[in-house]
Parts: sequence; C-alpha cells; structure tokens
Amino acid sequence: MRLIDTHTHLDFPDFDADRADVLQRAKSVGVERLVVLGVYQENWQRLWQLALDNDAIHAAFGLHPVYLAQHRPEHLVELRDWLLRHAGHPKLCAVGEFGLDYYIDNPEPERQQALFEAQLKLAIEFELPVLLHVRRAHAATIATLKRLKVPRAGIIHAFAGSYEEAREYLKLGFKLGLGGAATWPQAKRMHKVIGQLPLNAVVLETDSPDMAPAMHPQQRNSPEYLGDICASLAELLRTDADSLASASSRNAADLFGWAI
Repeated sequence: MRLIDTHTHLDFPDFDADRADVLQRAKSVGVERLVVLGVYQENWQRLWQLALDNDAIHAAFGLHPVYLAQHRPEHLVELRDWLLRHAGHPKLCAVGEFGLDYYIDNPEPERQQALFEAQLKLAIEFELPVLLHVRRAHAATIATLKRLKVPRAGIIHAFAGSYEEAREYLKLGFKLGLGGAATWPQAKRMHKVIGQLPLNAVVLETDSPDMAPAMHPQQRNSPEYLGDICASLAELLRTDADSLASASSRNAADLFGWAI
C-alpha cells in the first residue's frame, strides 16, 4: 500500500520527543509523502527546516483562522515573501492552512474573509494549490471560490459538509480531505455523504496530532495511522483499501504536480 498524508502538523511540539520514530513507523506502513501545513507566522521556519531535513515531507504556508488573534497585517507581507523566496522549490507544495471558521469564539467574519481572500490571491499569483480549513462556513467559502477562481484548486480539509456542498467543491476542481472523523460509528451523516463520492474526489489525511480515528481513541493522532483510516474509509466508499490508497495518492500527486 502506497499512501500520502495530505494534511498533518508533524511540526507541532506533540511530536518533539519521537518525530523520527513516527516518520519511520509511517514509512513502514506505506506512507511515502506527508504534507505539513503552516498555521501561523512563527512556525513557518520550523516547518520549512523539517521539510528540508526529511525526504518525505513537503511544506505549505498559511495563516489559519483559528489563530486569528495572533495574525498581524505584516504577516501577509511575510507570507508573500516566503512564497516568493521558495517559488519553484520542490518542497513547497501549496498555500495553507487557511480558510473560514465560524465555529470559533468571536469569529470576526469580516476580518476572516479579508484574510481568506488575501491568501487566495497569493495562491493565484504563485500558481499554487490551496489547503482550506472550512468549519460552519461552506456557503461563504464556495461563494468566494466561485468569485476568486484558483487555477490549481486544492483540498477542502476534513470535509464534513453535505453532498450538495461536496458537489459544488468538485465542480470547482477541489478534492475532499477525509480522515479520522469519518471512521467513528456515530458519524452517520458523514458516512452517507462519503458513500456517494467517486474515488477521484477524495484524498486521505490524518490532521495529526488531532482528529484521532476510532481505532485509536483518545490518543495522539499520527501519520502511522493513515493505513487504518484508509481501510475504514474504503468500506464507506465501497472499495478495498489498496484501491482507495492508490486513488488517493494519484489524486494528491496530480494536485501537487508530483510523479508517483
């Protein structure tokens, strides 16, 4: 089985004690590439160094809506500088993680929207895919993506919307990121939506250290669990784990411009 974890935060301190071991265990179960996402200005350098030091890791840089209080106007300028400095580098694969989150306390939707659009425009300028966080904000996100068309589209991380919302994203060329949340038996609404998706619509992810799957409850999530997630989701997609792994990896490689 050959797997790509399209969304992980392996740079977080949760992995400081055993990051090398986690990478080795992930490799042993078939995880060949991992996308590690920046979420605020302070972690971009740490993330970039991690990507440079590890053949399997690729980096994306962004300003996440959950950290809205930490972001400053100059961080957008710095984000553009990072993208300009590393443009064309094989380790830079996307802009992200960013998006809209109306679930957080004091969401400041106007400020979130401005930050969202500014990063979409950077993705357009640098011709990069986008890795989007969307929580209770699908309508606003879809409307914005229709207005500001990103040439290389991207991934809707941890998709948990309706089938109608899924169709809108797919029309725009996006892939839907599926991970641990969908493995839980109580996620019946999500199961129904996933069961209607074609294999060319999805990519696999962990969001580690968060969103642990049902087979590893109350644990730190990890890229090494991606095979278990794949096997669980394959049942929902009415296929086998190898076929899902192959389809997800192909979808991710097409999106990021990788040869597999």
